[in-house]
Amino acid sequence: MFSAEFISRILGMIVFAVLGAQLGTVVGQSLRVESSLVVSFFFGLTGILFGLILTPWLTVRPVRWLSRSINEQPIEVLFTTLMGLLLGLALGLLLAYPLAQLPPPLNNWVPALMSLLLAYVMTSLFRNRSREVWGFMNEWLGIGSKSLAMPGTANVKQFLLDTSILIDGRIVDIARTGFIAGTLTVPRFVISELHRVADSSDPQRRNRGRRGLTKLNDLQRDPTVSFRIVDDDFEEIADVDDKLIALGLKLGMPILTIDFPMNQVAKAQGVEVLNINALSNAVRSAYIPGETFALRVLQEGREAGQGVGYLEDGTMVIVENGKQYMDRTIYVEVTKLINKEAGRIIFAKPADGRN
Repeated sequence: MFSAEFISRILGMIVFAVLGAQLGTVVGQSLRVESSLVVSFFFGLTGILFGLILTPWLTVRPVRWLSRSINEQPIEVLFTTLMGLLLGLALGLLLAYPLAQLPPPLNNWVPALMSLLLAYVMTSLFRNRSREVWGFMNEWLGIGSKSLAMPGTANVKQFLLDTSILIDGRIVDIARTGFIAGTLTVPRFVISELHRVADSSDPQRRNRGRRGLTKLNDLQRDPTVSFRIVDDDFEEIADVDDKLIALGLKLGMPILTIDFPMNQVAKAQGVEVLNINALSNAVRSAYIPGETFALRVLQEGREAGQGVGYLEDGTMVIVENGKQYMDRTIYVEVTKLINKEAGRIIFAKPADGRN
């Protein structure tokens, strides 16, 4: 199956080759070249090269960019932007008649120029102040959902998502369970960072970025999840995590993350942080010293003779003298349990008489 970009290159190559050949013929005749066919052939080759290289930038990629921009816009931003456009055009229409009374040639182009100017100004104004406009409509006119109103106009808690939690992906399943009673909020600069990661030359980073964008789309399209995108930014701050912490301070929102270093930095600055790993540790299977369970030993441990296995929830189990049971399922007895914010580790030994 050929991609849209490949098809556009082939079509562009054909179209620009024909146009180049025709242009070469015209140029050859105007310059009175003896063999206009040579000029036509040269211009045709140039058209082929032009079509192969530039056609996607003129067709497919602008469409993709436009589609991505529209899909990433929250509904309140799209709605208020459209309102601004219509209002600007309406004001331009009202001013068209008095401006048409200006002396020529001003009366010919000033009305159209004023309509375009007002449409641009009102569109930019309503888009940049969409949260305030939507909040005003909700509070004074009763239009729109309260969950989409600007912070402070509704008693719905909101959570900021960072890049790590979107790449991790578990937030989608957690949100669908209904345990998060609030609106999941993603800043525009976090989405831009995901796009930069997805466009990386490193295959691993590229896959992580694409996974984050996929999970972002899942949240955005799920009707059971309250989700929004905000355009707040801090141009003077370069680091994305620092921007997110500053935004959390500004809006008074907790941050959802799995990034442990960012967790510590945000807490030190007074921002509430909810770490999904801490939630995961809290709901994992609980074992106490002396309990036994079945475990498949998958690999060697760091210390001599150790074996390592994993529970279904991903908890690492280090088995003393477990190396000899590699690739086997045995019963182990818990000897020690270590709980940390970064994860949980169980230490065990082969259960006597059960293997």
